[in-house]
Amino acid sequence: MRVRNRGAAPDDGNAPPARGASAPPPDPDRAARRSRLWSQLDLKLSPYLFVSPYFLLFGVFGLFPVLFTFWISLHDWGLLAGKQEFVGLDNYAFLLGDEKFWNALANTLGIFFLAIVPQLMLALLLADTLNRSIRLRGFFRVGIIIPYVTSIAAMAIIFGQLFGREFGLINYGLETLGMGGIDWQNNRLASWTAIAVMIDWRWLGFNTLIYLAAMQAIPRDMFEAAAIDGASRLRQFFQITVPMVRPTIMFTVIISTIGQMQLFTEPVIFGQGYGGGTQGQFQTVAMLMFEEAMGAQNFGYGSAIAWVIFLLIVVFALVNVLSVGRIRSAN
Repeated sequence: MRVRNRGAAPDDGNAPPARGASAPPPDPDRAARRSRLWSQLDLKLSPYLFVSPYFLLFGVFGLFPVLFTFWISLHDWGLLAGKQEFVGLDNYAFLLGDEKFWNALANTLGIFFLAIVPQLMLALLLADTLNRSIRLRGFFRVGIIIPYVTSIAAMAIIFGQLFGREFGLINYGLETLGMGGIDWQNNRLASWTAIAVMIDWRWLGFNTLIYLAAMQAIPRDMFEAAAIDGASRLRQFFQITVPMVRPTIMFTVIISTIGQMQLFTEPVIFGQGYGGGTQGQFQTVAMLMFEEAMGAQNFGYGSAIAWVIFLLIVVFALVNVLSVGRIRSAN
């Protein structure tokens, strides 16, 4: 007699397997699709995840201050007076007619040509010399970068002693040779020259090492073949070294241009203030910006000057990039 269990659910085909029974094998197609999906997500999203911290920090500490500076430039903004009046483009209109701004821009460009052009040429020659097989080459390579890592305070003391009007070492040497001393701060061209010397002393080694790294990437076979053909060292320099490091030269020109438009530390150290001399004869655009914003508490006008500096940097950078493109297309 068959006994039927009361209350047992009818078998509908979906009941779990009995204990001890083997589970159904996994679907290989489904696992392959899931693996391909994760691989695609990894390839597409991983680069953005890796670079996202930089862009987050740049947005907070870089992009936001730049945009907020532009907003301030549209106002008559003073913290001490507590005024934040919207004036539109009045600060920019006033800037175009401000003689102090054009004087500061002329000083910035004048110091640029006195400092950057000789500096890059000398750095190129020094790098070529250090790239040769000379004695104590490692010592000179280390020594050339020492001015770059020297303290700003030490630089101020050194050049204060060199370019002093009454007891400066350079004027002492000129007087010893029977020449008159130079009032370095009150003479426009002399002050530009002194600041250019400070800039070159500090940054010459930096650009030299950049050129040296580029020169060491040039195959030595090219110089050996040129020497066999009878080419002198000077000819090798102009026909092999300079063309091969031309992209690096353009890079240093762009970086130096950007830095020069923001020139601030060296003239401030030289003049011991932000006025740039009694008549502003060596006041740069960055010094004028700081004087208006922090000295006169005119943050709106100071922000307008900051944005003009930014636009000038963009213009000079575009000119350099277009020059590089034309040189590459010509070659």
